[in-house]
Amino acid sequence: DGYRNTNQVSDDYRYQDGNYDAPNDGYYRGGDEPAQEEDAQSDVTEGHDEDDEVYEGEYQGIPHPDDIKEKKKKRAPAVDDEYRDRADLMAERMEDEEQLAHQYENIIEECGHGRFQWILFFVLGLALMADGVEVFVVGFVLPSAEKDMCLSSSNKGMLGLIVYLGMMVGAVLLGGLADKLGRRQCLIISLAINAAFAFLSSFVQGYGFFLFCRLISGLGIGGTLPIVFAYFSEFLSREKRGEHLSWLCMFWMIGGIYASAMAWSIIPHYGWGFSMGTKYHFHSWRVFVLVCALPCIASLVALKFMPESPRFLLEIGKHDEAWMILKQVHDTNMRAKGEPERVFTVSYIKTPKQVDEFIEIQSSTGTWYQRWLVRITTTLKQVWDNVLYCLTAQYRMNTLMLAVVWFTMALSYYGLIVWFPDMIRYFQDEAYESRVKIFDEEEVSHFTFNFTLENQIHRNGEYRNDKFIGMKFKEVRFEDSLFEDCYFEDVRSSETFFENCTIISTLFYNTDLYEHKFINCRLINTTFMEEKEGCHIDFEEDNDFLIYLVSFLGSLSVLPGNIISALLMDKIGRIKMIGGSMLISAVCCFFLFFGNSESAMIGWQCLFCGASIAAWNALDVITVELYPTDKRATAFGILNGLCKFGAILGNSIFSSFVGITKVVPILLASSALVGGGLLALRLPETREQVLM
Repeated sequence: DGYRNTNQVSDDYRYQDGNYDAPNDGYYRGGDEPAQEEDAQSDVTEGHDEDDEVYEGEYQGIPHPDDIKEKKKKRAPAVDDEYRDRADLMAERMEDEEQLAHQYENIIEECGHGRFQWILFFVLGLALMADGVEVFVVGFVLPSAEKDMCLSSSNKGMLGLIVYLGMMVGAVLLGGLADKLGRRQCLIISLAINAAFAFLSSFVQGYGFFLFCRLISGLGIGGTLPIVFAYFSEFLSREKRGEHLSWLCMFWMIGGIYASAMAWSIIPHYGWGFSMGTKYHFHSWRVFVLVCALPCIASLVALKFMPESPRFLLEIGKHDEAWMILKQVHDTNMRAKGEPERVFTVSYIKTPKQVDEFIEIQSSTGTWYQRWLVRITTTLKQVWDNVLYCLTAQYRMNTLMLAVVWFTMALSYYGLIVWFPDMIRYFQDEAYESRVKIFDEEEVSHFTFNFTLENQIHRNGEYRNDKFIGMKFKEVRFEDSLFEDCYFEDVRSSETFFENCTIISTLFYNTDLYEHKFINCRLINTTFMEEKEGCHIDFEEDNDFLIYLVSFLGSLSVLPGNIISALLMDKIGRIKMIGGSMLISAVCCFFLFFGNSESAMIGWQCLFCGASIAAWNALDVITVELYPTDKRATAFGILNGLCKFGAILGNSIFSSFVGITKVVPILLASSALVGGGLLALRLPETREQVLM
């Protein structure tokens, strides 16, 4: 019913004669108001003088005379709302929401697009940048972390997928909460969770705890994408929405570039760390994890100075708070344009009828944890009701079609993004193996090896009274060889094995030549003393700079696609953008059959990423516009969670075919893109509709 000020009693008396006949349609009117009778004027009305001139900056949210009469008419039936049919209440609320949607569009147009939106653009851009960084972090630290934590192949695979699992849960949960608790509050919670656990993960030593921290960190960052787009869209007018949401997507690209550049400049510097005893090691890859949390922390701090979405506040009936925020937006933009004298002419904004509201639990009711349990379960039930609402008859078809498009896009995109680096490594390994040196039947005695042996195979050799001191074995195999009276000290090895060898009267002191590296060997009078503990890193040899370069170029290659999609989003529409981009990306997939070298694979990756980014941007925009305000973040969270599930499947399926065949990944990706692109053409176009 709006709100009542201290003069409400006298206002009711003054306007009871009913001489004011302006239409009551819920819209604000910026023109001159009809003259009122002299006895209807009051010197105590805030924001007016004797000439009824509006003071700049004064609160003008005084109830309209017609609204007062309407309140008096509705006062009796309002008491009986609890006895009315729920369908009638929902129909009334939907009618109110439709009126609010058109009125809010007019208000945003009056506020203009200026300094306020650009400040919010950069604040939310940092949050989106943190999401982009999170996708790349684990992939960059794996080559170092696998040796720092002695990870097996299965452990590495789990670490790569755990972030997507957390993001999938976070998108659904935090996106749903944003429709109940507010965009700003839930975004702060999301970023705080990510920052705290990302910071903690850089210090933990054990694999299990590190895995847990990355899971919760991913859960936090998973909520940012649905909240950021819902939040920013509610400050944009219809003419600006498609373009500026597309510009916002560029920060995901900037996050990938930032992560690649930081990995390239930090991880290879092994000395950028410290050790505490023999158990605790803080290597440079942990410094990289810390640096990657900076965009998240910066966005978290900046959000403290930004307001809640006024559209969300109107949905939950907080008229005055929404009015003050919209006035702040208007005044900020007008001052930036050099027109500070322009007055915000809105006096009343339609608020939808509140059907489901929280019942505040008194402090004397139960214990504190019982009260919190009731609040949490009530909120989660409302989130679940919102999820089910997205599958009702009104939205079912759109939700299912969008789900298929999101899933097919994620399956092909994230699958190929992992497949490209794996294929490049495969080509590198093939080239490396082609340069292997083979030594047959060599005999070496009384010789000291104090240098690196790399990419060699020694067969049927004999080594007597030899010393291997302070050296490295990398990709070395000894087959059917004899070691007698030899001495190994301070030896480090990588992918080195002894097969069918005979080792007699030999001492191994402070080495990492463990038992599993001796395959079908006979050990006679051989001693192992003070074996090296843990796994040891050699950054100069074990970190592949080309992988950083590939990720950097892949992120940079989407820049042209981002610019084109932003400029054309409102001209050709969302549907044509999605369908066209996905079909062009499918064509790019077929060129991968000609990628038989590292350089060719990098080139096709850049082409694919540049072509597919327009579809991602248009999907973000149309998902925001197809759902009403009180369901927008929930629907976005569901679809984005499904996207992360597609990413998990894509990573698992595509990586399993590396080195086996290129046909299956290419055909799977291209067919998914074609199917999703054709289905997207059946979605409704949203560029001309207001934000419901």
